[in-house]
Amino acid sequence: MQVLTHLLDPITLGAMLLGCALFALMQTGAKATARGFMALPALWRADPERDMLLARATMTRVDHVAQLRGLQCTDRVRAANPFLALAIRKLADTETVDRFEMWAEQALADRRARHETAHKFWLSVADVAPALGMAGTIIGLVGMFAGMDDPAKIGPSMALALLTTLYGVVLANLVAAPIATRLADLSERELAWQTELCQRMLRVARRETAPVRRASIREVA
Repeated sequence: MQVLTHLLDPITLGAMLLGCALFALMQTGAKATARGFMALPALWRADPERDMLLARATMTRVDHVAQLRGLQCTDRVRAANPFLALAIRKLADTETVDRFEMWAEQALADRRARHETAHKFWLSVADVAPALGMAGTIIGLVGMFAGMDDPAKIGPSMALALLTTLYGVVLANLVAAPIATRLADLSERELAWQTELCQRMLRVARRETAPVRRASIREVA
């Protein structure tokens, strides 16, 4: 327990955290920093597998409604996922298949860009933390050698040199890098089912806007 108390220096740890955040802010920008922190709840809340299954089930209902009533009525299908709900509304309101396809491509590209900014922020923290730890080590060593004539000053300087190295390694390899890896994995899996969803919607839109299909719907109506 005594060893743990020596390893935890709130001032040194706070300085390391603040330094990592500031350097990452300078490298990636304010928007990326904000998105990096806003993405943290997704680490334990996001479940792309569940979202994919719900999206497939919802898309089955959308397909059924489109076959019976046409594309304009597909917005009657309710979806809990915000992206899925927006895609259904766009499908119902679209005038041409090409317009819906353009919206889908742009929406997916925008989501990918937002995910990448959050991912890059945490990668930046992982890159910067060891460098800051090494800088703290050098400062501690300088203080240690400068105070060689006073043994009481050697201990705190040596502790600073070692703790900053430790904090840099921990922040980089046990905090920032795992967060970046997890966010990248969640992004890839989320974009995969959203791309699949848009492709299915495009197939439904092409089928329902075919001249023969539109004529048959008017006859049923």
